[in-house]
Amino acid sequence: MSARQGKRPLGVAVLGTAFMGRAHSSAWRNVGAVFRDVPELRMRVLCGSDAERTRAAADALGWHEASTDWRSVVERDDIDVVDVCTPGHLHSEMAIAALEAGKHVLVEKPLALDAAEAERMVAAAERAPGVAMLGFNYRRVPALALARRLIADGRIGEVRSIRAAYLQDWLVDPEAPMTWRLRAETAGSGALGDLGSHVIDQVRSLTGDEVVGVRGALRTFQPERPGPAGPERVSVDDAAWALLDLARGATASIEVSRVAAGRKNALELEVHGTDGAIAFDLERLNELTVTSGRDGWPARVLVTEAHHPLLEGWWPPGHVLGWDSTFTAQAADLLRAIAAGAPPEPSFADGLAVQRVLDAVGRSDAAGGARIDLSETDQGHDDRAETTR
Repeated sequence: MSARQGKRPLGVAVLGTAFMGRAHSSAWRNVGAVFRDVPELRMRVLCGSDAERTRAAADALGWHEASTDWRSVVERDDIDVVDVCTPGHLHSEMAIAALEAGKHVLVEKPLALDAAEAERMVAAAERAPGVAMLGFNYRRVPALALARRLIADGRIGEVRSIRAAYLQDWLVDPEAPMTWRLRAETAGSGALGDLGSHVIDQVRSLTGDEVVGVRGALRTFQPERPGPAGPERVSVDDAAWALLDLARGATASIEVSRVAAGRKNALELEVHGTDGAIAFDLERLNELTVTSGRDGWPARVLVTEAHHPLLEGWWPPGHVLGWDSTFTAQAADLLRAIAAGAPPEPSFADGLAVQRVLDAVGRSDAAGGARIDLSETDQGHDDRAETTR
C-alpha cells in the first residue's frame, strides 16, 4: 500500500503569513506533486494576526481557511501538522501547545530565544506522541547534502578547519525601518540567531561533530532605527563573529552580518581536510567545489544528476533548482518521518545544540571575548568562561 492510500489526508496548518509563511505554503502546495511517496495532505488553515491580511494571504497561497486564533487551530481534530513560521518569541508557546495537543510540529529556525526555552521545547517533544522537526532548510540543498556525504565517506580526509560566512545587506541603509527582527524581546538576537543559526547547524551537520568551545564578538552599528512613532532603539546585533572548537579537534571560524554591502544572501562554506577540501556558495546553489587529494585541483560539480541526493522527483540533469525547492524537500522529509514514525532530522535536540552555541557567543562577547567551555555541561546552565584569550 502506498503512502497515499488507506488513510485520510493529513491536515496542515501554518502559523504565520509573512516571508516564511509564504515559503512554507509553497512547499505544502507542491510537495505531493514533486515527491510521490509522501502521505497525502490538505492545506486546511493559514493563521495570522490580522484577519483581512490573513484571508487575502490564504486565498493567494492556496489555503482552505484563514484564522486569527492559533490556539483553536492547534486543538482542531482535522489538523495533524502545525507549522510554526512566526517571530521567535512565539515559537515555544505555539510549538508546546501543538505538541501537547498531539500534533506533529515543524518550527522555523532558530528554535527558541535562548537555551532554557529550547530545553523546555525539547522536553515537550520527548513527551509528545507527534513528530517534532526544526526547519533548517539549507540541509535540503542538494549540494550541501552531497558535501555532507562526501565528508562522511572520508573524501577529504580528517576535517581540520571550517570557514563559514553568511552575509546580507538589507540593513546597510540607516533609514531601514524598525522590525521585530531588531528587538531582543521578539527575536532573541540579530544576525547571530537569524543567520548564525544556519551557519552553526551546517558546521554540525557537515562534520558530524559537536562544538565544545566558543569565542565570540557582537556588534550593533546602527543603534536606532525609524519606527512608527519615531526612532527606536535596536537591541540586537547587526553582525557577529565566532571561533568554534569542535570535539574532534577541528576549528570553525564564522562571520554573519546583515550590513554587508553588496551581499544579498551569501552563505559561504569551506571545509578543509587532510586530503582535500569542499566549498559552497548559496548564491551558486547548485554547485559544489571539490578538491580531492593534497595536490589536487578544485573541480566544479553541478549537483543536478539523478544519483545526487534530494534530486528524485525534480528535473532532468542540468536543470537547476532554486531556494524554494529546499522547503519542498523539507516538507517531504517531515511527511516521511510521520509516515514511518521515525525521528526527524534536524530535531528539536539539534536546535537546542545550536542555541547553546548562540548563547555562548553572546556570553563570550559580554566577557570580552573569553572562551566559553561547552564540553563539561549537559544542559548548558553551567558553561564556564575561561580567563585565557
